[in-house]
Amino acid sequence: MALSWVLPTTLLFALAFANIQLSTCQVVKAKVTCLDCHQNTDFSGIKVLVKCGQVKKLAMATTEKDGSFETKLPVGNSKSPMNCLARILGGPDQLYASRKVVASEIVKTQEPNSYTISTPLGFTTSCPLNIKEAACKAMNKFGSSKTVNLPLPPDWGLAPSSYYVPFIPIIGIP
Repeated sequence: MALSWVLPTTLLFALAFANIQLSTCQVVKAKVTCLDCHQNTDFSGIKVLVKCGQVKKLAMATTEKDGSFETKLPVGNSKSPMNCLARILGGPDQLYASRKVVASEIVKTQEPNSYTISTPLGFTTSCPLNIKEAACKAMNKFGSSKTVNLPLPPDWGLAPSSYYVPFIPIIGIP
């Protein structure tokens, strides 16, 4: 008989304490913005790096569809984070960003153990007009890497010509 009231009481206490989340984890919640995208653009897959000074660990976050991300703040021995920065690393497609908007300082919010960025992290998907000539053309300065494959008769038993046609021996007198 005594066991019949102990089991429901224990179960009741277990359910009551199951919803209590005692967490001392410090979390960064923020969003990235696109400066030249349409309204319903999918921002998922963009990587954001969070780094704090004096701490060797890094925290990596991946954005959701709306551009929001959330990650634990890498803190070392000190309980409060100092000199923390968030920075856009890249995404599934080519991203362009100026130094002014690619990184942001992390600041504390009103909520306990919650942090956000001080300035918006921004990027563009096309090469900006002010740097188009220098940086964007530098990426396309190399031509195609396709080789010429001359047709050789299969009876000769030679390797494809692309293996040895670009080779020009240097003959000189030592």
